[in-house]
Amino acid sequence: MCRTRRPDGFFVDERAGTAQSYTIHHVLDPNGGWERCTDDFEQAAAWEAADNAERSVSGYYVGSIENDRYFEFVRELSYSDDVGNIGDPTSPGFARVFKCSHTDRESVDRSALSGYAGTLNLRPVDTEAVAMFAEYLWQFAFFPQRYRKVLDTWSDGDSHTLLLGFASTQGAGQCDLIEVVEWSFTADSGSGAIDSDFSLVRSFRAELADGSPRLCD
Repeated sequence: MCRTRRPDGFFVDERAGTAQSYTIHHVLDPNGGWERCTDDFEQAAAWEAADNAERSVSGYYVGSIENDRYFEFVRELSYSDDVGNIGDPTSPGFARVFKCSHTDRESVDRSALSGYAGTLNLRPVDTEAVAMFAEYLWQFAFFPQRYRKVLDTWSDGDSHTLLLGFASTQGAGQCDLIEVVEWSFTADSGSGAIDSDFSLVRSFRAELADGSPRLCD
């Protein structure tokens, strides 16, 4: 099957153009294991309200929107004066609940980078749908490395792969560890179930010498 590149570039979140500092998160199940889903707005609103009440920075309700993928609840969050990177005393927060008719992540282990990644319930489960699933979730994935970047992304049949680069500092006077990883998402076109595979492609050590990158021995 022909391997195709994504001509329109990587996914850009709908909130990327927000002028102020902002936060986006998905409401999780009570154990924090996976992102919740429902097709019932009232249920989603109740989950979001409970989530807001338990967060360290809560806010007052502003409004809500929805699209095919999720319900989104907008709150104005209040920060204390000692938060140095917040120029305004308040900042918008966007809390989302997946629609099960689109994405169901129940029983996913969010700490696992390989294995069952959820089920796409929209139809058809085609190349574009799998690509959007993978690229959307990238922005919510946690990695311990401070420096990380998407180097490339491509589709191949029912799979979509993110080529990722990670840089980890190794201490004073030591070269940084650079890791290149392929994170692939493969869908069952019938059931919509998606499995992920996180595999190291190569690693090497490098440093900046006079402002230019240099491979270390």
